[in-house]
Amino acid sequence: MRASRLLSVLLLLQNRGRMTAEELATELEVSVRTVYRDVEALSAAGVPVYADRGRTGGYQLVDGYRTRLTGLTEEEAQSLSLAGLPGAASELGLGTVLAAAQLKLHAAMPAELRAGASKISGRFFLDVPGWHRGIESLPRLSELADAVWRGRRIKVRYERWGQRKVERVLDPLGLILKAGNWYLAARCDGTDRTYRVSRIEELEELGETFERPSDFDLAHYWQEWSEQFEKRMYSRVAVVRLNGYARILLPFYLGAVGARALREAVAEPDEDDWLTMELPVEPGDSAVGELLRFGGNLEVLEPADLRERLAEEIRKMGARYG
Repeated sequence: MRASRLLSVLLLLQNRGRMTAEELATELEVSVRTVYRDVEALSAAGVPVYADRGRTGGYQLVDGYRTRLTGLTEEEAQSLSLAGLPGAASELGLGTVLAAAQLKLHAAMPAELRAGASKISGRFFLDVPGWHRGIESLPRLSELADAVWRGRRIKVRYERWGQRKVERVLDPLGLILKAGNWYLAARCDGTDRTYRVSRIEELEELGETFERPSDFDLAHYWQEWSEQFEKRMYSRVAVVRLNGYARILLPFYLGAVGARALREAVAEPDEDDWLTMELPVEPGDSAVGELLRFGGNLEVLEPADLRERLAEEIRKMGARYG
């Protein structure tokens, strides 16, 4: 572990130039005293590192010195796939590993490519969650990721919809980060299923390995599962009239479902700019709440029971507000 940290110190100084002990300590998540000891160890090993004293001082390498000791560890190579998702890498327990891998990658680049890579990282940033939503903080996520990496069978206690607790023995096949929420794809009793990680209350590694299905493709599985989930979630179709403002709101309120329904509408707006179209909706009260968000900019024509439920809620609201 210390050898890896010494290499990180060396690469930081090589890539960034002069750095203070405090800056190195922050970057490596260690104490300043540890940095002092690491720099002394590098110097004793023949690395030409020296210190500038004073308020603007710091450690730096002798001009022209470069190391080619940049081999990536297995974990670092895996973490590079998360280079655009620093928050996700941290959640998986790979934050410092990713930083070390990026340092090695930068050190191995020619100067002109290294400058370009630094410019890109300084000008583009990927923020995964939607507005008003954060990435879930999940204490068992790194443990779960480890089981996925190593192909280890696990036993979980899981909270299903309706607050019902169940126990399952799973072969974890992959993790998916969707709009700030983590999901686990796993095989249970011969069937591939999806579990929301935040609903896993207990996790036990059983000390067994499993054979990963050779034909399992995580991206393909997630695409198919998402499509089926959307069909189950939006299992009814309503016929609605909506004005121009509601058509602007539709993708924001109903996401990809609303945007696709709008694209597939076959009619044209009438002379008052109202468009009649079919719109997938959730069953029960969920659809009522979603459609009330549009206010008077949307009217439900069919089915009759949904129209009546909306009318009932509007009457209640009218009575409440006088």
